[in-house]
This record gives sequence, C-alpha cells and structure tokens, in this order.
Amino acid sequence: MPQNKFQDAIFTIIMAGCMVYGMICYNVALNMGGVTNATFVAALHEMPIMWPIAFILEFFIIGKIAPMLAFKVMRPTDRPQFITYAISFCICAMMCPIMSLIATILFKDNPSFATFIQTWGMNLPAAFLWQFCYCGPFVRLVFRTIFRKQLANVGAPVES
Repeated sequence: MPQNKFQDAIFTIIMAGCMVYGMICYNVALNMGGVTNATFVAALHEMPIMWPIAFILEFFIIGKIAPMLAFKVMRPTDRPQFITYAISFCICAMMCPIMSLIATILFKDNPSFATFIQTWGMNLPAAFLWQFCYCGPFVRLVFRTIFRKQLANVGAPVES
C-alpha cells in the first residue's frame, strides 16, 4: 500500500503501535489472570520500550525480508490482497519470536529459554489473529484515510 519511504514509515509506525499495544495487552492479561480495565493502562507502561523496537525491526529488517519470502510462494500476478496476506503472514511469523524474546528478557521475572518458548507459543496464535482479523484491516483503513489523495493519484495519468 505505501507508495514511498515516507508513507512506508508512517504505515509501519501505525502498524507497529497497534500490534505492540494489542500484544502487550494480551500478555498483561495473561500475567494478571484476565482482562480488567487496569490491563489497558498497564500495557501503556511497556509501549515506550516495545514500540520503537518493533518499528526498527520491521522497518529496517523484517520489512525487507518478508516480501522476498512471500514471493517465494506468491506471484506478482496473484490477487493483491493475497500478496498482502502473504507478506503480513511472513512479518508476523518473524516478528513474533523476536519480540517474544525481547519481552521475555525485559519483562519476565525469570527469563529463561523455557520461558521464551512458552511466551512465543502463547503469543503466536494471538499475533496472527490480532493481525489478520483486527489490527491489519484497521491500520490499512487508517492509512488509506490519511493518504487518500496521494493514493488516488497513483493510478492517475501524469500531466506534462
């Protein structure tokens, strides 16, 4: 969807923020034994740490690798939404273990390999559901709304 580096940065900022907040809420709820109103406030405490990490990882590393992996199974002639889903799947599959490892090291009381594996195993299904059912469609809608004029001009003929 993004047509240039600026749009890509904005899209990644919004997507990373939405994904990180949702996943932090999920993990805080697991640690608290359920979802309460305090869950959403407690999640905000980890945001200043995890959001920039997620942005940097996705924008500079994972965002470059994911399309290459997705196009191992997709063709440029495939339906655009399926290409988007394939890239999103690859990003999620790579970001989840990395972010789970970082969260285990930074926020778990007894960080260990076993704790990391459990955290990753608990986060992966939630990350895919959050990405494909809620966060991804929401962020694409917000992005299209913000860049409506620029995205509409992409297919328009250029005047000389």
